[in-house]
Amino acid sequence: MIKQPVAICASSSSEAYSRFTARKILASLLILALLVVVALVATTIGGVDLGVGAVARSIVARIAPWSGLTVDPMADVIVGHLRLPRIVMGILAGGGLAIAGAAMQGALRNPLVCPFTIGVASGAALGASLAIIAGFGLIGMGRYVVMTNAFLFAMGTSLLILGVARLRGVTPESFLLVGIALMSFFGAATGLLQFVATEGELVAVVHWMFGSLTGSSWVNIATVAIVLLICIPIMIRYSWDLNAMACGGDEVSKSLGVNCGRVRTVSMLLASLIAASIITFTGLIAFVGLVAPHITRLLIGADHRFLLPASIAMGALLLVIADTIGRTIVSPVIIPVGIVISFVGAPFFFYLLMVRRREYWQ
Repeated sequence: MIKQPVAICASSSSEAYSRFTARKILASLLILALLVVVALVATTIGGVDLGVGAVARSIVARIAPWSGLTVDPMADVIVGHLRLPRIVMGILAGGGLAIAGAAMQGALRNPLVCPFTIGVASGAALGASLAIIAGFGLIGMGRYVVMTNAFLFAMGTSLLILGVARLRGVTPESFLLVGIALMSFFGAATGLLQFVATEGELVAVVHWMFGSLTGSSWVNIATVAIVLLICIPIMIRYSWDLNAMACGGDEVSKSLGVNCGRVRTVSMLLASLIAASIITFTGLIAFVGLVAPHITRLLIGADHRFLLPASIAMGALLLVIADTIGRTIVSPVIIPVGIVISFVGAPFFFYLLMVRRREYWQ
């Protein structure tokens, strides 16, 4: 007697869940499609405006040299050596910082967490400042000293946070408290170095800390891409665990079989590795890892199965737009993308803080 109503309810729930999932996938695809359009348009904009056709021919000729397409040499140089590398780096950097922020926020159950608020970026800034001002480098020679120092200090900071947090118990509070303490200490050390620096050294440090995509090369892009290809699948694999931790806390997650300590440690380590590899080549680009996951969460919800991949597209979209604005608004002067994204991110974050309902932050 009751089998038919139960079957109808189950079928209705399945259909509702399918529609719910389809909407999230559709929203993610729309963000991705918008990213493709914006990236293509951004490649045409600059000191020398190029048509979409010229840009498309240049890109296709590079991807498929056997196609036999005729490409204008000047357009090929502008697209292949100047604009396309910085746009591709912007996509990778924005996407990487966004998924790093989303994973950290889910693992620590805190919407204010990202690689820049937990101390990883402060460690990188200290490493770069030591290389520029004091000439101290752990590995590398010449201009690579700054890159390697930034990477090693960023990862060293992450490992120090993980180590101290493990001693206190791998809880969200441990990560946050240690990260805030290290961020304050490294900030003071960087400030001291800037105080004793010469004018030229100070300019170099400040320019690095602004964050910029200028000088992006295909070698740098390949390095960041390899790190992302290794780390992102592992992070997405923990989506269900992050959902349980973000919604129910550690007690509920443990009752569901989630090893909270391991998930939190792996997520933080991978997010730090992604952020460190990006900061190495771009300098400090703040707010992407903080704002992009929030915008994505507003559009598709907090399910990490969709939030993590969609945050990649959203972060890439924001950074490409910010970089395009920075290099065109007062052309030929290029405003560092770190400055532009902060102008965009800070008001939006203030909006979230003042307007969104209280439950959004829980």
